[in-house]
Parts: sequence; C-alpha cells; structure tokens
Amino acid sequence: MNRLLAAALAALLLMPSYNASAQKAGGILRVYHRDNPPSASIHEEATISTDMPFMALYNNLVVFDPATKQNDPDHIVPDLATSWKWSDDGKNLTFQLRDGVKWHDGKPFTSADVKCTWDMLISDESKLRKNPRKPWYFNLKEITTNGDREVTFHLERPQPSLLTMLAGGFSPVYPCHVPPAQMRTKPIGTGPFKFVEFTRNQSIKLAKNPDYWKKGRPYLDGIEYTIIPNRATATLAFIAGKFDLTFTGEITAPVLADIKKQAPWAQCEMLPTNTQANLLVNRDKPPFDNADIRKAMVLAIDRSAFNTIIGQGGNRLGGAMLPPPEGLWGMPPEFLATVAGYGADHEKSRAEGRKLMSALGYSAEKPLKIKVSTRDIATYRDQAVLLIDHLKNVYIEGELEPIETAVWYNRLARKDYTVALNVQGVGIDDPDVVLYETFACKSDRNYTNYCNPEVEKLFDKQSQMTDREARKKLVWEIDKKLQEDGARPVIEHDWAATCWRPEVKGLNLAVNTIYNHWRFEDVWLDR
Repeated sequence: MNRLLAAALAALLLMPSYNASAQKAGGILRVYHRDNPPSASIHEEATISTDMPFMALYNNLVVFDPATKQNDPDHIVPDLATSWKWSDDGKNLTFQLRDGVKWHDGKPFTSADVKCTWDMLISDESKLRKNPRKPWYFNLKEITTNGDREVTFHLERPQPSLLTMLAGGFSPVYPCHVPPAQMRTKPIGTGPFKFVEFTRNQSIKLAKNPDYWKKGRPYLDGIEYTIIPNRATATLAFIAGKFDLTFTGEITAPVLADIKKQAPWAQCEMLPTNTQANLLVNRDKPPFDNADIRKAMVLAIDRSAFNTIIGQGGNRLGGAMLPPPEGLWGMPPEFLATVAGYGADHEKSRAEGRKLMSALGYSAEKPLKIKVSTRDIATYRDQAVLLIDHLKNVYIEGELEPIETAVWYNRLARKDYTVALNVQGVGIDDPDVVLYETFACKSDRNYTNYCNPEVEKLFDKQSQMTDREARKKLVWEIDKKLQEDGARPVIEHDWAATCWRPEVKGLNLAVNTIYNHWRFEDVWLDR
C-alpha cells in the first residue's frame, strides 16, 4: 500500500501546479508568430506555423492527456470519442462518439464527419491540395459508421500505433459539410475557439466558442497572434510586455540568456522540440546521383560543432527518432556510438571525404558549386549557414538560397532542390509516423527518394509488434541502417525554449513534441 501511495504522490507532483479554484475567465492571450502559415488547414500542412495557432479550433477523437509531460500510448484520453475498443484480431478499432457536440456554424457533429475526414486522408483522389499525413494511414483500409455515434477504423493488418497517431495535434476531425478550400482560409471546428480572421503579414485572431461542449471551457475570451518574422524584434517585444507568450520552440540558448537577463520575470522551459536538422540531397539530380558525393557531404559534418554553436551544448545527437530519455524510441548513447559517422575524429572523416571528392576531379581550386536551399526563418538559416561552412572541408562551395514558408514544403515535395537543410518536425513520437512518412519508398514526404525494400520490410515488422521493448530494439537497428545509408542524415536534435509571462496559467508543454498541446482550453490569465 505504501508503494501505491508513493506512486500516487509522485504522479501528483508531475501535474501542473495551478490551483483549479483560482482560475479566472476572460482576457485575450497575446502571442507572437514567426511567419505566415501556408494555410489554416492542419490536414494540409506539416508545420508548427499552422498547428500552433489553429489546433485550438478543433477536437480529435482522442488526445494525449494534456496534464502529462511526455506523450505516450499509456496516456491517451477521450475527446470527441467517449470510449474505444480493439477487435480481438487487432484489425478494427471502434469508437463511441460524444453526443450534443456542434460545429462552430451550429451543425451537429456525427460519425459521418469522422468518416469524411479519414476517407479524405486515404483517398487517391482527395480534394486536399496537399496530404502530408497520407503515409500515416497506409494501413487503413476503410472507415465505417453504425448510426451517428459509432465509427470503426478497419486495418489491413494489426497496427497498435493507430490510436497514438489519432491523439496528436495533426489529427483533428473536419466537418463533412465544409469543403477543403474553405478550411484553408475560414476553418470550422468543434473546438474551444472559433476562427475570426487571418490577415497575412499581420495577425491571426481566434475568439472563445461560447457553445463549446466542454462546459466552463475555455477561460480565455480569445487568442491573438501577431506575425513578426524578425526573431530579435519579436523577442524584444515580449521583453517589453507586448506579448504574453512566445512562439513555441523559437528561443535558442543565447536568446534565452538575453531574456533571463532583461526579463527575469519570464517563465521559460528549455525542452527538446522533436525537430531535427536534416541534410537533404536530391539523389536523382546529377552529380548527386553519385553515392560518393553524398557520402563525402555526410563526412564533412561535425555534429558536435552544430551542438556547440547552434545549441550552446544543449542540443542532442541522435538518429531519426528523438533521443532518450525524453524520446521513447531513440537510440541510447551506447548504441548510437556504434553508428558509422557519429565518431569523434572529424578530421579523419573529412580527410576521407576529400579523398572521395578528389577521385571525382574536385579540389580546393575546383570545388563543386551548389545552392543550399532552406526555409527563410532563423532556426533554419542559422543551421544552413553552418552546413555551408562544413561542406567547404570536402571541396563543396555552397550558396544559401532562402525560400519563403508558403512555398518551402511544395518545393521539397516536387524535389525542386539539389541540396537543402531542413528542420523536420515529428508530430508524434512513434516509429510508424517517422519511418513511413520519411523513408517509405512511395511517401510524398520522402524528399530524398531513398528507397530500400529490405529496410521497409522491417518497418512493417516493427509496426505489428506489441512487445514495446522488443520493438524498441528493432527500431534502433532500423535507425542505424537509415543513418549509415545516408537516407536523410540527421545533424542534430534541436532543443529550444518557450517563454510566457507569469500571468499565464495552465500552460503545459510536452517533452517529446511541440505539436500536441495547443488546445488552450485550460489556459487562463491571472490579471
């Protein structure tokens, strides 16, 4: 009994520290935003620039418990679904749905909306302009309804991670009666806040949903995002008291030091963002179809220097999965040390890279000249500039090509680049999300066109495993193979801070993603 009591006490200590009886209603939460979201449609975008401001409009079938710090399969709670059950063969997942829920335009929410949403995501003829989550649902055969309050997801084969994928910020339910084109500009949801307006280069405004199905929520009257592309300007405005909350994951270690010095009142958390800097090489475009050039590029990278310069020693080295202990599936340090390319002798690696390039006719006097494309925001540009500097060590001369957010992911999807520095965000800390979305042969998000059928068989093997420890060890082996193949070389896993004023209460950030805790229904202002 004492052990149970101790465990319960430990769990209580991990809960948010605000007093429920002291919560106040009212006020506008003021947030700065780093750039223009490509659109307001979460299902069509793959960026926190859309997810953070617009997640508050929606609900999911299920969500990660907003009170927990680590999103994992054992902490999933009901949202629009009230309960769920797997079939005995693990191929069918049935949800019972909440009654009395209305869309922001007053129409009732039913099982048809769930079916329409996932039919749209798995269809080859979807009306979505972009469909970045389609690789997640490769195993979803069909969705059926049984009346207005029951829906079943039918799988081709068992896949325990399906419930986990449905619990994240990238998995909202869309209204069946609203066309995808409208969801890009004037979205409608069932969530705690309603869309007011999105004015490019200026602001995004949300207002309280007075008819929200969760009585007493939200506490805020609204949320206003002001778009400020310049990070220094935005930070100074926060310090000056013009904003209550910074854009998430934008505060680097040096900037955090400045904030703490100039605004000691600021509440800040430095956490892994589950975003990773990747070297992207278009292996279909000469001369990058030559494996030796791609290998030389990887050999030029000093990952520890990235950590020191970009992360001030706070970032982490890892593979495709977020490193532990925050990440559930990443390679531990002792295993990572066995992966080729992660050694400490960087000069030896670069000498090997120069040898490969020399054999192809390149030299200091005759370098390979390239453009290094990246998204035109500070967190990308900083790392791309450092990458260009490293590539000089293997006779590659790079020129920075910054690309506006609105077209960045389209360019990558079309393979309209030669070499790029991308900061890939992982919406769900689960191997099925990362492996199938990023490395599956037919995935639209496989930007480098890496394709290894033998490795992909291992994707399927780990996906069906119910023993988590055994699955974890297989995922390490897969991750090692991907890194040694140069599929999409991971340079570093980013850590960054999010800061807010002391008056902001009820905000709880996760340690293994920046994408899933932006419902804002429990946030309130003590002023």
